[in-house]
Amino acid sequence: MGSCTLSSGGVCVVVVLLCLAACCLTCARGAVPAIYVLGDSQADVGNNNYLLHSLLKANFPHNGIDYPGGKPTGRFSNGYNFVDLIAISLGVPSPPPYLSIRSKPMNSSVYLKGVNFASGGAGVSNLTNLAQCISFDEQIDGDYHRVHEALGKQLGIPGAKAHLAKSLFVVAIGGNDIINDLLLSPVSELLRSRDEIVSNLENTLKRQLQTLYDLGMRRLFFVGIAPLGCCPLIRELNPTKECDAQANYMATRLNDAAVVLLRDMSETHPDFTYSFFDTYTAVLQSIRDPEAHGYKEVKAACCGLGDNNAMFLCSPASVYCDNRTSYMFWDVVHPTQAAVEKLMKIAFDGSAPLVSPKNIKQLTES
Repeated sequence: MGSCTLSSGGVCVVVVLLCLAACCLTCARGAVPAIYVLGDSQADVGNNNYLLHSLLKANFPHNGIDYPGGKPTGRFSNGYNFVDLIAISLGVPSPPPYLSIRSKPMNSSVYLKGVNFASGGAGVSNLTNLAQCISFDEQIDGDYHRVHEALGKQLGIPGAKAHLAKSLFVVAIGGNDIINDLLLSPVSELLRSRDEIVSNLENTLKRQLQTLYDLGMRRLFFVGIAPLGCCPLIRELNPTKECDAQANYMATRLNDAAVVLLRDMSETHPDFTYSFFDTYTAVLQSIRDPEAHGYKEVKAACCGLGDNNAMFLCSPASVYCDNRTSYMFWDVVHPTQAAVEKLMKIAFDGSAPLVSPKNIKQLTES
């Protein structure tokens, strides 16, 4: 990871994998038996492909242009997303989308290798992008709960507990709740203040994380919310085209709440450990000093239409940049693979305050 990036001229699978492995100098091969992923489009590897009526999909060009084979997979990216890179670093397979394997028998070994439940558009609230995605609650209480039962039947209850305790859970959630609030702000502001919205999200997230703990989660990597006010979509809505202060305020508030929730969980449950990645600060540092962090463009999207390619998600009709390694944003809200590589290098073997109280390497070795 780190500075390893794909050339703009195409993809060489072998070179990419070797590059990613070589740049991760502290890769912990075989440190965990599996990765179980829940969240939104940052982590979706194709679940939304199976949602017949959803408009929130990325299974068409130019998405995946830098992914092995150059074809779209349902990842909201030009290549790998952050879950793929974590899996490469840990020496385990990137977990498949749950909806691609849900028909497997309850005793299938496929669930032992990890599963990705993430769905583009999902939020902490069940109302966020309703009917367009698999809600976070459904990912937990429905899909993951079924896998939890399958593991229990296959390994026995003690064996399943031991397996899940050694596995890494990954959660990336909350950004869509904020984006939806901003897009619907004339209505939402009449109902609740933004502080009230964040407080409600905090209470819901507390319940959801506790449920995951009750279902075996013991090691959690939690991805904090980025400075959403600085993504191309929200900038475009701002008359000044600068970062939107309200969006960033809500992101920091929800991040702060998540940090407190995780700390309280670790104090209440001594067998629970976690790593919180401060995506907000890491991304903002790059936006404020792009060249120092290897970027030439941190405002415009690489793939899209309109001013700064910020009017629509990447689609076959979009134009896209040639030098994708110099762009922070792939589309109106999602990062390029190059940006994710830089961020995950920090998350994997960085230190506080950007990743704490442990980095991923330390979390998976404990």
